[in-house]
Amino acid sequence: MYTPFITRLSSGGYAAVFSVNDSAPCFAVAFSDDMVTWRPQDYPKMSVRGCLAPVIRCDSDNAYTVLFKTKDGKVRKTATDARFRHFTPDVAATSQEYEKADVKRDTVEIGGKRFAGFKWAADSAFVDGLDRYFANLSVNGRKSAENLKDDASRFAFLGGKPYPATLTIEGKKMKDISDKLVGVFFEDISYAADGGLYAELVQNRDFEYSSSDRGEWNATTSWRAASGKINVLTDNPISKNNPHYVAVTSDTLYNSGWDGIRVMKGAKYDFSFYVRMAQGKGKRFIVKLVDNGREIASATVTVKQGKTSEWTKYDAVLTASEDAEKAELAVVALKDDEAHLDMISLFPQDTFNGRKNGLRKDLAQTIADLHPKFIRFPGGCMSHGDGLGNIYHWNHTVGPLYDRVPDRNIWRYHQTRGLGFYEYFQFCEDIQAEPLPVLAAGVPCQNSGADSDGYGGQQGGIPMEDMPAYIEEILNMIEWANGDPATSKWARMRADAGHPAPFNLKYIGIGNEDIISTVFEERCLMICKAIKERYPEITVCGTVGPFHAPSSDYIEGWKFANENRNVIDMVDEHYYESVGWFLNNARYYDNYDRKAPKVYLGEYAARTGKGGLDCALAEAFYLCNIERNADVVEMTSYAPLLSKNGHSNWSPDMIYFDNGNITLTPSYQTQRLFSTYYGNKYITSSLKPASGNSDTLAVNRIAASVVMDKWGKVFLKVVNVLPVELSLDIDAKNLPYVSRMRYEGISGKPGQVSLKPHTGEYKVDLGGKFHITLPPYSFRVIQM
Repeated sequence: MYTPFITRLSSGGYAAVFSVNDSAPCFAVAFSDDMVTWRPQDYPKMSVRGCLAPVIRCDSDNAYTVLFKTKDGKVRKTATDARFRHFTPDVAATSQEYEKADVKRDTVEIGGKRFAGFKWAADSAFVDGLDRYFANLSVNGRKSAENLKDDASRFAFLGGKPYPATLTIEGKKMKDISDKLVGVFFEDISYAADGGLYAELVQNRDFEYSSSDRGEWNATTSWRAASGKINVLTDNPISKNNPHYVAVTSDTLYNSGWDGIRVMKGAKYDFSFYVRMAQGKGKRFIVKLVDNGREIASATVTVKQGKTSEWTKYDAVLTASEDAEKAELAVVALKDDEAHLDMISLFPQDTFNGRKNGLRKDLAQTIADLHPKFIRFPGGCMSHGDGLGNIYHWNHTVGPLYDRVPDRNIWRYHQTRGLGFYEYFQFCEDIQAEPLPVLAAGVPCQNSGADSDGYGGQQGGIPMEDMPAYIEEILNMIEWANGDPATSKWARMRADAGHPAPFNLKYIGIGNEDIISTVFEERCLMICKAIKERYPEITVCGTVGPFHAPSSDYIEGWKFANENRNVIDMVDEHYYESVGWFLNNARYYDNYDRKAPKVYLGEYAARTGKGGLDCALAEAFYLCNIERNADVVEMTSYAPLLSKNGHSNWSPDMIYFDNGNITLTPSYQTQRLFSTYYGNKYITSSLKPASGNSDTLAVNRIAASVVMDKWGKVFLKVVNVLPVELSLDIDAKNLPYVSRMRYEGISGKPGQVSLKPHTGEYKVDLGGKFHITLPPYSFRVIQM
């Protein structure tokens, strides 16, 4: 924030403007009714680069002018109304106009230092409100700093003895809750797709890597040639969307895959490539898997003389004779006739569900074992992209692989788009999870770099004249997923890919933790209205920014959603917080308006180091309280899901992996237990200290939730985030007769990053009253 200028408006409220930098063709503007909550900033685009030292001039109660200087010393101006949302094209102004509007700053002394600013008289209620706001922030900050490392002293008063508490289950008091509460959020971050879940073993198979992906990358990244030189061409490519290919005569091309190619003895691998002979002659290729020069698989591909002047696909099967952790693929071209090669691919035959162009079996099964009720895809920040040119377009990811449009990833690597919308929907169907595609709301990520004009952030959004085409693109996606191939060209594309039946899409997300600016709101509303007009049965999920209350995006986002609840059914909340925050915000959703749009907590995680038991228990504690509010919170998903060792863009993550190994975090177990033992009814219960114990510190470290599924099974979840055993008396006499209580859970020590779930059984007493114990730092699900 440079050279801020703030004014109190005669019509009420406050407006502020400031410079962004000396190169962007915009200034920033913010508005507040109370000086506490400021509307998310807008960045009106001007005709010049470098809008310096803006000031506000009041022309009337409802008309204002913003004047700013340019880098060449001139002055320009733009007009707006009292809400400071829309601005006229800027025009030349005089330096006299600017000087008259540039009100002299007052100076005040605070804490022995002098500051320049703007000073107005304020009543005591206004000052008290500011004091309370910042006092609450301070208190919340101290609570959020709480961690388990200090528990020895914090709970010394317990003397190491078990903590006694009682749980009363009101079996006749129930409410309906979401049966889709826990799902997964997949984003191509930290090599989650290419090099990860997508089973392709060849890196840069399309020769489309470039410096825009990563500065040192080019069309031959991860490739090498025995001759030392790879000839890359672009004339008459296989597709305009994949313009690069290589020409070979007598040479050998090697590909190192992602951190090497892991090969298993006896496993079969499907090789394929597209070939075009320059002179239409025949040619032979030997395809090998090699490990430090040792051949462990081989096959011959023969291109026969004849119709070989067009791109033609050839394939072969390689069977490995040995194991190898870091093998290479070798494509040996024999004789001197020139051949053009593209889309050089190698897949294990044993993919998840045996799908061609499929998913890595062990990773996909690990996700399936979570029993997610939905999958959100294709990403978060990746969906709205780094700038307008990097917004994710679903239609670029379907159809023949060579026709898909590769693109750079906002996380600074390459997307082949081999894992596209067809594959995402297919995976959802395979594991019986609802698909939840999330697409941009007409704006890119607010953190986007500057475009060629120097305009960064949301870059003004997709131009209004282009919005109808973008909206139609989103509507086409719904038609592609759900339409009838007999009447819809988009549905016919789905059928031609091998899925004539509809995917039965029910949900769509519009926007991803965007800054809730005027540019965003206008475009988001256009999209949501169009979806509801054509597909009223689709549940539309909006967004309320990247932070929880009291962030300005959250407040403005909820205001926008409530004003448009006729077209916005749900909103996507995101927050990554400390262990202490989750432990001290158990009642976060208690007072949400039950008639407002529902909540999808689309990205959340406790962040402490690389995760661990501390985080998993804090998340379990919080999820118990979310279950209590699952009449308003309909969906949740931990994020991020996957991270490849050595390529992490974010920490912590739920699942870590390399080419042959998978590490499940304690947070994975929390998510699995909540998703596996889910219900559609919440049974009221009360958890209190044992009689005569007035302690509140310790009772705020335990949580319980009781749900019933549609088959009548009752699941009790209990979390103990205390350094001592929890001794719990349970009064369940209002439940149907309980004959057995089996449990599954996790426990350990703070900081522990690796653990295995344990199972067991509690003794059942007659009369509906039971006594159970939980170890220190534990979470258990008890099937009653």
